[in-house]
Amino acid sequence: MTDTPRGAAAQAPAERTPAGTPVHRERLYVTWYWWLLPMLAGGLLAAEVHLGYPGVRAWLPYVLLLPLTAVLIWRAGRMPVRIEGGELHVGTAHLPLEFVGEVQVIGAKDKRKVLGPHLDPAAHVLHRGWVGPVVRARVTDPADPHPYWVFSTRHPERVAELLRDSEGCSQLRPGG
Repeated sequence: MTDTPRGAAAQAPAERTPAGTPVHRERLYVTWYWWLLPMLAGGLLAAEVHLGYPGVRAWLPYVLLLPLTAVLIWRAGRMPVRIEGGELHVGTAHLPLEFVGEVQVIGAKDKRKVLGPHLDPAAHVLHRGWVGPVVRARVTDPADPHPYWVFSTRHPERVAELLRDSEGCSQLRPGG
């Protein structure tokens, strides 16, 4: 989820803290229709076990498999993407904005190339298949083992704009 209502992210100016640091928050939640197939599969597996056993063993698979499936889907959608406090947070990793270099937005159609044959094995990647676009941000810290970060976001233009406006990136932009 983001700070702004759905559809308004493109028009809304970037929220800023009192210190002038840009802020963006979103969670890469799983959309509702991606829940249907795994829940159906969990139900079918539970029904298959139910058919073979009478008594307690008949309902036990439903009690175990359906909540377990729901928890696994929910956990897959818990990854946050945040820009706050002078850092980019993607999942559990964080990168100070001063070390963000060139930022690119890669659309859903081109992300296969970026995540496939053109991916550096040392890159930090947080990809969620149900989220179309990705952002690629170069890392300028010589001590960091990752040459760049590639991460999914539902608002790639806003995230890229905030990263480009950060202190470290302003020196690297053409004409900046």
